[in-house]
Amino acid sequence: MIFNELLKTSGEWLKGAGPDHEIVISSRVRLARNLQGFRFITKMDADERKRCEDLIRKRILESGVVPETRYVELMDAEALDRKLLVERHLISKEHEDARHPRGVAIGSGEALSVMINEEDHIRLQVLQSGFQLRDAHRLANEIDTKLEEGLDFAFSPQLGYLTACPTNVGTGMRVSVMLHLPALVITRHIEKVFQAVSKINLAVRGLYGEGTEASGHFYQISNQVTLGKTEDEIATNVEQVIPTIVNYEKRAREDLMGKDRLRLEDRIWRAYGMLQAARIMSSDESMMMLSFVRMGVHLGLLPQLKIETVNDLFLYSQPAHLQKLSHAAMDPSERDIKRAEYIRGKLNGKK
Repeated sequence: MIFNELLKTSGEWLKGAGPDHEIVISSRVRLARNLQGFRFITKMDADERKRCEDLIRKRILESGVVPETRYVELMDAEALDRKLLVERHLISKEHEDARHPRGVAIGSGEALSVMINEEDHIRLQVLQSGFQLRDAHRLANEIDTKLEEGLDFAFSPQLGYLTACPTNVGTGMRVSVMLHLPALVITRHIEKVFQAVSKINLAVRGLYGEGTEASGHFYQISNQVTLGKTEDEIATNVEQVIPTIVNYEKRAREDLMGKDRLRLEDRIWRAYGMLQAARIMSSDESMMMLSFVRMGVHLGLLPQLKIETVNDLFLYSQPAHLQKLSHAAMDPSERDIKRAEYIRGKLNGKK
């Protein structure tokens, strides 16, 4: 089963590789597409949604984008498996919770996922570790071309690609970069960054995108406007602002190390100590503690710890991953106990 295979790796978004990976977690390009001759998802009945899914699924498999073994029909998937896909950023929360025929095609290495019958008929997503927007854009265009060779996308010469949400009309492209910004939060400069970003029509979202809270000091920066702009202009607009934010975070970390090192070390080592010793730990608390530890590793304050271990803990301590690893459903209090046990074991050398 593909779900057992997914559990063996941390996936693309937490690989911990690529340019500026100590701050830039991942780069994402998402394309929204709809089929000519079909209504938007909200107007479809179940039969039409099923025909739409079958048509797109057939094209995905014919084009060789993914093999059949990596296509998941979400109507047939267990709730826990759908939650796992959300935690790995392969489907959205909305796609998880929907109750109509829908699916997702997952590329090897998890750099690619194609959601079918989400808000639009197709949501094609490419993720790359670190600051690699151009590579993500190139791969997304390649897959988009393969699909369009066998599908008739809804397109207007005046408006561009037609989408369910007006803000996506045009290119249908959303570009986002996930950043880890603990030092800007500690120094209370994060709001200034958000204000500057909003002035150039970029949005700041939480760990799982629109409508979610920031967790573990992870933030997603993305474009808000697609209509009237080319794909290259959208990518460039996001691409140009990210180095500035990265430099702000680096400077904030340097200032903390230079002016308040002892307090910073205390915060990081307290977090590390809690993760090593706690018997009960919530998901939010573990994300916060791991965030400080991750920064400590990159600052050379925890030389005994590998960044790959920390990145894995971010993912495998999430609710669905914990339960899948344990082969058992658990209520929140049971998960809190299991999470603390799992993290302790990994930090103390358990395989």
